[in-house]
Amino acid sequence: MSRFLVNHLSAMSRLCRVTVLRPLLTPSTTQVRFQTTDIKHRDRLIQKELGIARYVGMKTVYSADIETCTVVPNHTPLPVYQVLDNEGCVHDTDQLSLSNQEVLDIYKQMVTLTLMDKLLYDAQRHGRISFYMACTGEEAIHFGSSAGLSHEDMVYAQYREAGVLMYRGFSPEECMNQCTGNVLDLGKARQMPVHYGSRKLNYQHISSPLGTQIPQAPGTAYAFKLQGANKCVCVFFGDGSASEGDCHAAMNFATTLQCPVLFFCRNNGYAISTPATEQYAGDGIAMRAIGYGMEAVRVDGNDLFAVYNAVKHYRERAVTENAPFLIEAMTYRVGHHSTSDDWKAYRYENEVHELGLNSCPVKRVKLFLIKQGLWTSEEDEDFIQQTRSTLIQTLEKAERQPKPGLDSLFTDVYDKIPSNLIDQRNEITNHIRKYPNEYPKHYQ
Repeated sequence: MSRFLVNHLSAMSRLCRVTVLRPLLTPSTTQVRFQTTDIKHRDRLIQKELGIARYVGMKTVYSADIETCTVVPNHTPLPVYQVLDNEGCVHDTDQLSLSNQEVLDIYKQMVTLTLMDKLLYDAQRHGRISFYMACTGEEAIHFGSSAGLSHEDMVYAQYREAGVLMYRGFSPEECMNQCTGNVLDLGKARQMPVHYGSRKLNYQHISSPLGTQIPQAPGTAYAFKLQGANKCVCVFFGDGSASEGDCHAAMNFATTLQCPVLFFCRNNGYAISTPATEQYAGDGIAMRAIGYGMEAVRVDGNDLFAVYNAVKHYRERAVTENAPFLIEAMTYRVGHHSTSDDWKAYRYENEVHELGLNSCPVKRVKLFLIKQGLWTSEEDEDFIQQTRSTLIQTLEKAERQPKPGLDSLFTDVYDKIPSNLIDQRNEITNHIRKYPNEYPKHYQ
């Protein structure tokens, strides 16, 4: 673990340099021109310091030279940490931190999530649910990160992290209760589908507006710090949400207050239809951490082991050091952004095949298990068939459940229901009594 972090941090330091702009007078002109000097000459230039410069929040030195911080032109971007390649081969067996049984159990959950995504996506297309967002291509992020956290840690998710919750014990049945909006839904059918949440599992309910969860995370982490709770917060967001002002505020809060929080960016290449090439300039999201005084790492988001190692390492440091860290997981959104989207309007099929299907995280783990003699193709086919059959029955069961009663519209906000809500409740009750044939029986 330490070796991969040392390599990545040294690589990050190479990407930035101090550029010294030195005013020089040429014989033929009195105009000032500037000469760029690389950071390797910094020690020589330090001799020209004019004394200590003290300001509120900063202590540095004065210099007769104009110095700027810039990115080395044509530099090699921050490397992507990888343990497991596309063929299921491991680069360094010393970095396998999960047991064989843990890997097998996680693989089965990854397959279950993939099958559930397909079933519920098709269910929306058939009009059985109103909306859905699949996670295809990002499964390793979900289960690798969740395995690296403690169940006591608080999770703030965006909307494409169902596997994080599933790893903690949230069942497919509970997912389908939420997506169908039935009486068993923990959110009482008040949220859009895939807006999961569980107080018991320390997973905050999803908020639809992008980025709102990001500043909430350091707030919770700061409370943990004050309590000496020995736990951290992990907040998930995409490359698109990283452009929201909330993201800047959150990272600034986290570093200045030294909050035990992990900022986990799922960089899947697209913010709905906007590609990353049009989303930001510079070297991705990870390099932004430098400006906040935060350590960061970039990992292969399609690699279960890389995600697990990074999250586990930084989780331990966040708790022991009371410090925030940024993890950028590089992945690819294989499917549509949601059932309201059509990726063919802005992507080519060969790109999806090359960057998505060829790097399938589920396939990687499957190949690894087969190579290790822990799984067979026959076992895989049987498991898929059995799981698909179970999921179909689970969805049908969820659909048969009634919807929440009308009384649930007026509860859980105020300790004592105010008079205006009581009037509204009476009005809708009288309306349904007047037109009983227009409403389900359980509303009456």
